[in-house]
Amino acid sequence: MNASVAIQVLPGVAGDDEVIRIVDEVIAYIKSTGLSCYVGPCETAIEGDYDELMDIVKECQHIAVRAGAPSVSAYIKVSYKPEGDVLTIDKKVTKHHQ
Repeated sequence: MNASVAIQVLPGVAGDDEVIRIVDEVIAYIKSTGLSCYVGPCETAIEGDYDELMDIVKECQHIAVRAGAPSVSAYIKVSYKPEGDVLTIDKKVTKHHQ
């Protein structure tokens, strides 16, 4: 696993319920990829191969638009180590959730 990303998708819609509905669809898509992920209150972290993660980031925008968002803003953080492994989600947060 040479990369991890954290993505926050902000659909340009009115009302909290609509934001949550669309974000939930994006999260469902991320989970359907089978990659290790961690859903937090402001962003979702995903681990995997860099190129696969970039494709997922792109598709998250499309999912939000297909779900009804007329526009989407996304904030992305990327950790990439081409010749090795990045720190895992478990290593970063498990100790804080015991």
